[in-house]
Parts: sequence; structure tokens; C-alpha cells
Amino acid sequence: MKSLHLRSILLLLAALWLAGIAQAQADYHVDITNRTGYVIHRIHVSPVDSNSWEEDVLGAGVLARGQTFRVHLRGYRSPMFDIRLVDEDGDTYTYRNVNVLRRDIVALPNHLDPRRR
Repeated sequence: MKSLHLRSILLLLAALWLAGIAQAQADYHVDITNRTGYVIHRIHVSPVDSNSWEEDVLGAGVLARGQTFRVHLRGYRSPMFDIRLVDEDGDTYTYRNVNVLRRDIVALPNHLDPRRR
């Protein structure tokens, strides 16, 4: 009887541990639509707790005016990201604390970051 009870507890603990591992890392995506009026040359997506921008997810491509690009985010622990677009003139559009489970990005001209002096 004690052996059966102990086995049940161990199985429950193992199941909880495996569920924790499964939830530790997940795959997400975010759709980014370019309505800025400019061609987007770079898109950087980084977890909110990162101190730097990750590599350009567009690679050698561009995001033309009116186009939508789906960014696949694999192996992250949280759906919270910072996103930065860089257009053909080098202007930036930064979106902070984006929950990609709840929000996609539609980049508009009025989202342009203020110029730093």
C-alpha cells in the first residue's frame, strides 16, 4: 500500500516536471505589416529582458510598402519582445513590451522614433 502511494506521488512529480520543461520554451510568431510609406530593410526582435538587439530577421530581404512579414520566434520562454524596424533612410520604429500572443505590428508613419541628437 505504501509502495503504491509512493509510486503515485513519484509519477505525479515526474508529470509536473515534464510539464514544466514543455512550458519552459515555446514557439511564437508575430506578423509585421509595413504601412510606413518606406521600404523596411531590417527587423530586429529581442526578448524584453535583453540588453541588445538580435540579428536582422529579414536577412538579405526587405519588407516592401504594404507587405506583411511573419517572424517565427522559436525556443523562447516568454511571449514578450521588443521589436525594431529600420527603413531605407535608416529611420527606426521601435515597439517595446509586445506580447506576440495578443498583438501583431502594423508599422505606421507616426510610429517613427524621435531622432537622437
